[in-house]
Amino acid sequence: MTALIEQRDVLVPLVVACVALGVSRATLYRRRSAPPPSAPREHPPSPRRIGDDERQKILDVLHSPEFADQPPTEVYATLLERGEYLASIRTMYRVLAEVGEVRERRNVRAAMKHATPSLVATAPNQVWTWDITKLATTQKGIFFHAYVIIDLFSRYVVGWMLASKECKHLAATMLSESIARHGVEPGLIVHSDRGSAMKSDTVAQLLADLGASRSFSRPRVSADNAFSESQFKTMKYQPDYPGRFGSELEAKAWMQGFVGWHNEEHHHAGLALFTPSDVFHGRVDEILATRQAALDAAYDAHPERFPNGPPRARRPPARVCINPTSTVPEVEGPHAAKSTASDDHGDTHVKCVVSSPSIDGAEPQVSELSQPSLCS
Repeated sequence: MTALIEQRDVLVPLVVACVALGVSRATLYRRRSAPPPSAPREHPPSPRRIGDDERQKILDVLHSPEFADQPPTEVYATLLERGEYLASIRTMYRVLAEVGEVRERRNVRAAMKHATPSLVATAPNQVWTWDITKLATTQKGIFFHAYVIIDLFSRYVVGWMLASKECKHLAATMLSESIARHGVEPGLIVHSDRGSAMKSDTVAQLLADLGASRSFSRPRVSADNAFSESQFKTMKYQPDYPGRFGSELEAKAWMQGFVGWHNEEHHHAGLALFTPSDVFHGRVDEILATRQAALDAAYDAHPERFPNGPPRARRPPARVCINPTSTVPEVEGPHAAKSTASDDHGDTHVKCVVSSPSIDGAEPQVSELSQPSLCS
């Protein structure tokens, strides 16, 4: 700007110079007419400022054995009751701050930093996520608790249970029966939030005995368990969801019907419109061939209706992640996931491209866990 104002070549039009430098002519004219900057004015010291001798006196009093362990508020009140006024509370704090003696005096535990969970699933029964949601009843303040476990890779509900309360022993029973029913090998990762049942020693000991590990969401970060949260939203936004249940038997019957529909009939948007059962049981290739044949027939009959060329049937994501890292190497191959996918409600989940060993799960069945006796 200075060169444009003072040393511009007369052969270069002003408009051209302004365009080249990305400066408007109004800015140039305003800068030309502005007065030269003046030196900053020195403000006289405030008449309320205390002198150095008074500052030292304040420090001496605050450092005295009587007040060494007391905050300025206590010092101020004690001196005032004796008929003495040394300085205001704020001035005492200001003097202490100048010598670096203002800090938290109490032994307060430092804020905990929780690592961001990052999980990858490339096949069924590698990562499970589970959560507990409340189902309202016709009685105010009374709720049923629905425990639901889903397979991260396929969104398949691998286990569920309805109880009248949240209990660590019920959670342990549900997890052990689900793992036994599907014949899951050691190495399973079970992800959840930080609820009391999830963090309990009972569940921790059970999973350790079964060769499974635990993963937790960060506190107050519901997006770390987005797949379970999304599944609950799918459940409670069903057209036939009653909103309130009159009895536990009614709630169980509705949950059983919903789980069957979700696993076997629901064409999941995050699975390229395959059902969770198709992905969990490995029926994708067979169904994909049927879909592709239908698309090929439609293209052969009316190619003008497909301006982008022959349509291709989409395949479910080959890798599903929770909080994928940005340093993941890309994997070549027909099943490499290179884009983002959305769940049933438009929530975007980035698909990872890291390799992970595949674990084949046993053929599962959709059935409700038996209701154990209530526990404390």
